[in-house]
Amino acid sequence: MSALSGYRDAENVRRIAAQIAQVELPRPVRFMEVCGGHTAAIYRFALHDLLPDAVRLVSGPGCPVCVTANDFVDRAVALAQLPDVTIATFGDLIRVPGSSRSLAEARARGADVRVFYSSADALEFAKTHPERRVIFLAIGFETTACTLAATLAAAVQSGTRNFSMLCALKTMPEALRTLFSAPGVQIDGLILPGHVTTVTGMAEFDFVPREFRIPCAVSGFEPVDLMETILMLCRQIEQKRAAVENQYTRVVRQDGNPHAQALIAKMFEPCDMPWRGFGDIPQSGLAIRKEFAAWDAAAIPVEVEPAREHPGCRCGEVLRGMIRPKDCALFGKACTPEQPRGACMVSSEGACAAVYHFAAEER
Repeated sequence: MSALSGYRDAENVRRIAAQIAQVELPRPVRFMEVCGGHTAAIYRFALHDLLPDAVRLVSGPGCPVCVTANDFVDRAVALAQLPDVTIATFGDLIRVPGSSRSLAEARARGADVRVFYSSADALEFAKTHPERRVIFLAIGFETTACTLAATLAAAVQSGTRNFSMLCALKTMPEALRTLFSAPGVQIDGLILPGHVTTVTGMAEFDFVPREFRIPCAVSGFEPVDLMETILMLCRQIEQKRAAVENQYTRVVRQDGNPHAQALIAKMFEPCDMPWRGFGDIPQSGLAIRKEFAAWDAAAIPVEVEPAREHPGCRCGEVLRGMIRPKDCALFGKACTPEQPRGACMVSSEGACAAVYHFAAEER
């Protein structure tokens, strides 16, 4: 038996489900999975079906593609129209609708838009194509930021001036603070992102139980991981506690990865950042440091159309845990994975895509 198969063992999952059912909750509770990877795993393994009616899971702002605002896509599309420019991007982002078109549609009209599996691959492409200006679309959270920082540092060190980044990197803590400070938000526990905390450590999220009295638990991504995490949250509520606990001990350390943190701080600096569904959140983004401005594509002058959302799209409310995907009138009708109207239907980590693919009874 492999280590991974143990975390997918059906008997273990059922055993933990029985333990969850035995917890004496004082009221029905709603737990938010912050990471899009958790959302996809929960629906893929139908974990909703194993929980008592008193425990409900809702999705949060943890899908990097989903929370990337339209004006970023619009700017990328505008940059793609410039001569000799190659837009380099991760796969999911290419299909996200902008205000009037996606990068895929721009490519269909002749723009050079290419999908890369890593920023390092895009940098190598730039080195071998000096006649092109290669702009990498830098989106993601702390986990991705450390790899992009390494690529940016390599570009600077090698003096590759035809490579730059259009940066919309985000950090999670301030988004959660904004979410919980908003009126009407009812979240009783957080399933914290295992990948992000691998980099940041757990202390970054201590403010959640301290300021909002909301229990938290860092979780892995397999069914046993997630069920154990839900059990930890239920027991905190039963015991009237609120703390940051760590289910993902095989990966996450209290202080995270100091080397990755230092690399991020060397190449990026905090900045205000727009989030889909949240608006501008102060100090929730990472911008390229001014000393590396020659590699910052945000400085390239380009005319960008005014940002607007698709009429009827409710991705913002899905990302704030206010509604479930099926509550959007477009879901499964005007908006499908084949013809997405909103970002949450595009990404493999998007809540709408997860429900569409794995939860037929909700469609």
